[in-house]
Amino acid sequence: MSSRKAFTLLEVLISIALLGIVIVALFSSVDMMQNSNEHLSKYLEKSKKITKSTKVLYLDMMGSDGNITIQKDEFSRVCMEETRNSLYALPTAKVCWVVLKKDRTLARIEGNAYHLPLNSEERVEVDLVMSDIEVFDVYHEKDKILVLIQQKTKEPISFMLQGISKPVKKKKTAGKTDTNTTSTLTE
Repeated sequence: MSSRKAFTLLEVLISIALLGIVIVALFSSVDMMQNSNEHLSKYLEKSKKITKSTKVLYLDMMGSDGNITIQKDEFSRVCMEETRNSLYALPTAKVCWVVLKKDRTLARIEGNAYHLPLNSEERVEVDLVMSDIEVFDVYHEKDKILVLIQQKTKEPISFMLQGISKPVKKKKTAGKTDTNTTSTLTE
């Protein structure tokens, strides 16, 4: 019996061939993982944008004075006459969320004392939030608001706010405000 101190040329070639097969498999799995991570990153960015926009809508409604108008015509829209949630550093702002005809895009319009449709001299900021909107419904009953949003081929988004009551108009009797009537209406 002879003692071996080295590998034969055939053994080295076989190990190199096996290593080559393993490396090719590893590179293909790394490539698949990179593609998967890219898709996941894009999905998370879209999800983050949608979450941020629904948070802004939520904060717009929570910061409002309760004077919220909902119109469902050719443009579905929700307007808060006065809200403390301003993206453009206004002390109070009028904010409208409108579904535009083009691409059924949901837009947020912020400004002061403007009327829709806008006149050329009215200054507002418009942020395009989401496109391909199939459903944008807001329901306001007593002190509850239900919001439903759905993009085409996406899961619907819904949330409910409580404690946002419509402003109560004060009744006047013979030029004086009846404080007893007003306090019972707000309770």
